[in-house]
Amino acid sequence: MTTPQQETVPLGAAVARPTTRLTTGHWLLAGAIAVALVLPFVFRGFVIFQLTEVMIYGLAILGLNLLTGFNGQFSVGHGAFFGLGAYVTAIMMQRWNVPYYWTLPPAGLVCFVVGVAFGVPALRLRGLYIALVTFAAAVALPQLLKFNFFEGWTGGVQGIVVNQPGVPAFLPVISADQWLYFFTLAVVLLMFWGASNLAKSRSGRAIMAIRDHDIAAAAMGINANLYKTLTFGVSALYTGVAGALSALAVQFVAPDSFGLFVSIYFLVGLILGGIGSLWGCLFGGLFVLYVPNLAQDISRGLSGVFFGLIMLLVIFVMPSGAAGFARLAGAWVRRRVAPPMPPPGRANLAAPEPSGSIGPNSANLATTPVPEITEQQPVNMEAPNIRKPNRLGDRK
Repeated sequence: MTTPQQETVPLGAAVARPTTRLTTGHWLLAGAIAVALVLPFVFRGFVIFQLTEVMIYGLAILGLNLLTGFNGQFSVGHGAFFGLGAYVTAIMMQRWNVPYYWTLPPAGLVCFVVGVAFGVPALRLRGLYIALVTFAAAVALPQLLKFNFFEGWTGGVQGIVVNQPGVPAFLPVISADQWLYFFTLAVVLLMFWGASNLAKSRSGRAIMAIRDHDIAAAAMGINANLYKTLTFGVSALYTGVAGALSALAVQFVAPDSFGLFVSIYFLVGLILGGIGSLWGCLFGGLFVLYVPNLAQDISRGLSGVFFGLIMLLVIFVMPSGAAGFARLAGAWVRRRVAPPMPPPGRANLAAPEPSGSIGPNSANLATTPVPEITEQQPVNMEAPNIRKPNRLGDRK
């Protein structure tokens, strides 16, 4: 009995660890961050404010995307969480003199608790019924902010004026708008990084499994109720932090600023950006900010008509959102630049051997005798003549 020889591996190869390769996505991300860092020095004034608002809306749409795109729960009330986070920051800054950067975690925490509270009754509901629960929140929040009992905190109909964050002492060369832009960019990058890691983690796969088929996910041992509730809370946390940043950028909060149309705009931005895509949320923020202003510039009396026409045109051109359109465009460019190569396993089989060369099976073909072809006799398909036996049997 012979034992197979063990394959020896060099010591250096055994201890070597796989290195992370930089893909095209990493280079595109690095380029986008570099461009974002340069933009405040290229534009001034109101344009910087608009770019800051784009990032804030993109972060709010990301919160809705975690709930709808990754978990499959429908919501039309995330404007309520957006307004709640804005009011938490405004109250802490103006009533309690808390520094602006310390107001973001409490705003996210309060929205997380409220989101979990809304997620618990939503466990018994599905589809459009969950949307009705969130719709109730979007309608009720502006009325609660105007209520006399909360007027001492919220300012009632008058709202609250928020002071703009000042520039730190170690950065005297930039303006207040530029500093708020960089502060918002840092927070948005941190939140997008956290959402990306969540989507790739075990919890993220469980959340998406519930979206695809909740019964099959429960059969695999996933606690669907727990993940649905926590996803609702995390989604509200992201939108609440975006609302806190919006209060710092706009420097004013009022109940009528967070009506039902804010939630609808977030939903429109999610669909046009691409459901289930992270960077598509930024395109949704661009659409939500610039397209209504563009429609008003075309015609103030018919701004809603032109907004609807532009939205229909974008849906017709990009039915799967900006993210799906980018994937299709990238695949088309790759096919044009580099045609697809044949699989490595079939390359040798498809290529014919040149004449005069000796292939791997040529020796066997040369030594194997070729069978002679002989003429076959026709087969008689008639039944043979079989003698039937006597009842008493055959006798010789």
